[in-house]
Amino acid sequence: MSETPTAFMVATFVVLAAFFVVDLFVIGRKPHVPSTAECVRHIAFFVVMALVFGALMWAVAGSGPAIEFYSGWLTEYSLSVDNLFVFVIIMSNFAVPKIMQKYVLSVGITVALILRGCFILVGSAIITRFTWVFFLFGAFLIVTAVKLVAGGDDDEEYHENGLIRALRRVMRITDEYDGTHLRTVRDGVPFWTPLVVVFLAIGTTDVLFAFDSIPAIFGLTKDPFIVFTSNVFALLGLQQLYFLLGALLDRLVYLPVGLSVVLAFIGVKLILEALHGNTLPFINGGRHLDWVPEVPTWLSLAVIVVAIGGAAVASIVRTRSVEGAAK
Repeated sequence: MSETPTAFMVATFVVLAAFFVVDLFVIGRKPHVPSTAECVRHIAFFVVMALVFGALMWAVAGSGPAIEFYSGWLTEYSLSVDNLFVFVIIMSNFAVPKIMQKYVLSVGITVALILRGCFILVGSAIITRFTWVFFLFGAFLIVTAVKLVAGGDDDEEYHENGLIRALRRVMRITDEYDGTHLRTVRDGVPFWTPLVVVFLAIGTTDVLFAFDSIPAIFGLTKDPFIVFTSNVFALLGLQQLYFLLGALLDRLVYLPVGLSVVLAFIGVKLILEALHGNTLPFINGGRHLDWVPEVPTWLSLAVIVVAIGGAAVASIVRTRSVEGAAK
């Protein structure tokens, strides 16, 4: 059960809903290319709001839930930065006009948030009834961490998923955009514009990333409220990060290494928790493994900060050394 007061959770949902409404229907109503200053202001605002929210969590629910939120938010935010590589490829693949990209990201991320909410509810129900699923989550995160370190071409080319391919078979979709309209008319024949496919591509692709991020955050907290708010705060600043980082994404060369450390650590943490909380007939005579250590949340937060911060600093140092050598 959540330690957070119900009134605080209700107020949080109202405020977060207001953030999305303002971002989507007020700021995002007029498609435009945000300036660097606008991006910095928005990112700073959402980061400060996340820090304030964590402080409020500390005040109303205690240090434990607050540290869980900060750990989850940092993890989700870091994974979201990695997701931006794919967003760039999707925008290029569908030739989305730059002036419309902010609007596309706003709608796509909103769709992703709704789908993630469903995923979180299902995941919470599963781990409540079957704690052994942490073995699967932990193993999955460790395998993902190994793949990140090994590298690969997964982010270099975008492939439409089955849902979008099926959509193209049953719907008349034109190759030309018509502003922010989802429907248009060509020679008297109604067509869907590519926007409907782009929205689904952004939303469903982000949900695919949830198969990494949701198990990761469930390794830091079992509270669905903290899981959901961590995801929301990470997604709120994502579209501004897209424009601010842009061409700088390829400079974060060590980000996959930092993320792999975080995912591997959380994977091990999940397996240790599963060992501690389950009875295994082939180990210790079927008795609880109370001697298995539990990783404290503060240690998780420290590992996340050091791994991601170290990867960022190392990337900056390497970039500067390469640029210096090229002169």
